[in-house]
Amino acid sequence: MTSMTTATVRVIGGVDTHGQSHHAAVIDGVGRQLDDREFPASPAGYGALLEWLRGYGELDRVGVEGTGTYGVALTRHLREAGALVVEVDRPDRRARRAQGKSDPLDAYSAARAALSGAASVVPKLRDGRVEAIRALRVARSSAVKARSQATNQIKALIVTGPAQLREQLRHLRTGMIIAACARLRPGHNLGDAEQATKTALRRLARRHQQLSEEIAEADHELDQLVHQVAPALLALPGVGPEVAGQVLTSAGDNPNRIKSEAAFAHLCGVAPIPASSGRTRRHRLNRGGDRSANNALYVVVLGRMRHSHPRIRQKTNPRRASQARNHPLSQALRCPRDLQHTQSDHANKEARTTTCQTIGASTLQRMQG
Repeated sequence: MTSMTTATVRVIGGVDTHGQSHHAAVIDGVGRQLDDREFPASPAGYGALLEWLRGYGELDRVGVEGTGTYGVALTRHLREAGALVVEVDRPDRRARRAQGKSDPLDAYSAARAALSGAASVVPKLRDGRVEAIRALRVARSSAVKARSQATNQIKALIVTGPAQLREQLRHLRTGMIIAACARLRPGHNLGDAEQATKTALRRLARRHQQLSEEIAEADHELDQLVHQVAPALLALPGVGPEVAGQVLTSAGDNPNRIKSEAAFAHLCGVAPIPASSGRTRRHRLNRGGDRSANNALYVVVLGRMRHSHPRIRQKTNPRRASQARNHPLSQALRCPRDLQHTQSDHANKEARTTTCQTIGASTLQRMQG
């Protein structure tokens, strides 16, 4: 009697996601292509895709493109089924020019990225209160933009409007202009330029007031949610509901996926990039990362400078404050403390301690706590 032991094959999946369908590919542990197939972007299609992947062996992990857009539902289904999902960035343009572009090629590329470790980022969960904060902030952001647009249109109409109306309104502040325009009573003869201008101004002013009420309501809701999720984050100097909401949104519902302070700095685009060559040792600013999170940290720094926060006051040198290149804040933004230049002068080294990195560290600790 002969006994045979069947070795379990380790396989890795890759998925190129789209709005109506997803293209999946599977490779083995050494990168050999096994098969690829297209599935509908529906709950039934997600189940069929997972069953198809597991039919080739023991599923080690799945690399998914677009885990924050078209691949959100698929990522959620795979995680609930116990599969390890990693987020895959789309191939760079040089690789696409050399290898071509198609759904099977992108799916195999995602699988190889997951196998090699080039794609190792855990995607956001997008199913908790942080996702609720993100959704509310999307609506608030569009309302703020629409209100600003209405304000600009009102002021433009006043500049080009009839002389009498322009003289009545142009010297008022914005809030008073909105209130005055909302009370205008134009006539019914819209063929007259003055009456038509008054009608347009009243409509824009009332739209501005409605948007202001919507923004105030959104601010109240966001303030409550942020206090529930991260009250300690709001206790930091210079951090309000809007900044905290952006930081939480960038981190996601699972902030433990960010393993270190350096990782959080790279996520926010405040970790400097080495730019050394030969005997030159320097770093340059990071132009990547989440620019919205980067802006949130910048707002915190500006707030602390305005209110003379002790950590920034001790870095400020009045004699050099007028020199933008050597300003301590600019140095702090360029040089985080874990990648500082080697300085012989200990005082200079202390002065270059990163403000944004300090904010990032305390923020990360409070989110994970």
